[in-house]
Amino acid sequence: MIRTLGRRAVIAGLLAGALSAFGPAQAQQYPSRPVTMVVPFAAGGPTDVLARTLAVAMTKHLGQTVVVENTVGAGGTIGANRVAKATPDGYTVFIHHNGMATSVGLYRKLSFNPLEDFEYVGQIADVPMTLLGKKTLPAGNLTELIAHLRANRDKITMANAGLGAVSHLCGMLFQKAIGLDLVTVPYKGTAPAMTDLLGGQVDVLCDQTTQTLQHIAAGNVKLYGVTASKRIAALPNAPTLAESGLKDFQVVVWHGMYLPKATPKPVADRLTAALQASLKEPDVRKKLADLGAEIVPVDKQTPEGLRVWLKAEIDKWTPIIRAAGVYAD
Repeated sequence: MIRTLGRRAVIAGLLAGALSAFGPAQAQQYPSRPVTMVVPFAAGGPTDVLARTLAVAMTKHLGQTVVVENTVGAGGTIGANRVAKATPDGYTVFIHHNGMATSVGLYRKLSFNPLEDFEYVGQIADVPMTLLGKKTLPAGNLTELIAHLRANRDKITMANAGLGAVSHLCGMLFQKAIGLDLVTVPYKGTAPAMTDLLGGQVDVLCDQTTQTLQHIAAGNVKLYGVTASKRIAALPNAPTLAESGLKDFQVVVWHGMYLPKATPKPVADRLTAALQASLKEPDVRKKLADLGAEIVPVDKQTPEGLRVWLKAEIDKWTPIIRAAGVYAD
């Protein structure tokens, strides 16, 4: 036992020494080869689009190619686990949305700990959700919609993009806010859920602006409000759900960038600087704005900003998910 403990102490000491030796000079040499940016969702989805936009800009600021790798499955937990176990050298970064926080309440057995198994680079951007109804719903505003739902609670169907998806969580929070349990219809992704809303097979859907703006502009759905804390530039005439009567109602699809635990601080700092510089790029800002995304303030584009926000989101969603008895395994 003494020998084993002694060996562990030696190894720990060597690791600590190696990390402490990684100083400013080495940070200046980083990166010396391409960086892999892991996205835990399919190519073409909103998180992937955001990641690829950032990858182009960060390639310029890092001086090395940033390659996006889609590692999909299990609500983003497969990708998160892959990064948690990756070599902590700065060559594997991770972009994830709310699922990083909601996975704590959703999965009984989680293979990683969001608060302990990662280093933080910073927050990126928020994407508001929109509360939509099928075109033929008689309600013209949120007050009328709530009245219609209450009068037809057994007939109304609320779609979502699958168990644990942000659309599912937004729908749960909406039902809690109005005191109703509606019939929910889970789909395998946002696209089929939206298809059935457009076709009138389901009645209500909560989904992010990156997916809904085109359908709102075309008049193919009814918009009852946005879930941000204030009105958004992409939909200036759309009221927030809070100002329409649902006090403090706010759900945004937020995104953060992470690294494996024990990544040297100079490397993490270099990535934070590259992230912040990329988010100042006019092309990046325009592309994200066109998707309805809002870049977070600079004080949130930091490791501490992301850490504090992640902890708050875990504290917010875990009791809601567990009270609803929703589990993914």
